[in-house]
Amino acid sequence: MSSENNLSNIALTVTFTDPELTAEERNEQAVWLLEELQDNPDIDKVERVRDPHPPEGNKSAGGFLVGVLTAEISGMCFQKVLQSLHSRLSKKVLSIKVEVDGVKMEVEASSPQELMACLQEAEAFIERHKRSAN
Repeated sequence: MSSENNLSNIALTVTFTDPELTAEERNEQAVWLLEELQDNPDIDKVERVRDPHPPEGNKSAGGFLVGVLTAEISGMCFQKVLQSLHSRLSKKVLSIKVEVDGVKMEVEASSPQELMACLQEAEAFIERHKRSAN
């Protein structure tokens, strides 16, 4: 069994944070990305994040956090998914959180160059956990 197969699923949280966008526009970005990622066979699960503290009197089944979604990705496919995200998100302002075996990292990007650096940092984070899993 390869070390990649020993790596458990990776939790990835993407938050659209562009201050020039309204909350509705950030939500539209999150829904767009959710729809894009739902068709990706390398992603085990993708969904919006429910608001743990919805406004009092909220009649819906529970609102979602503004501009936030999470995905569960097999460790083997993480790099492939990051490359796909880079091509889709290179002009967006966002925050990315990665969690592997309970260890978390968070990075923010507001330009294509920062996004590329953040994705490289996330890849390095995953590689460190692959080695420590052995």
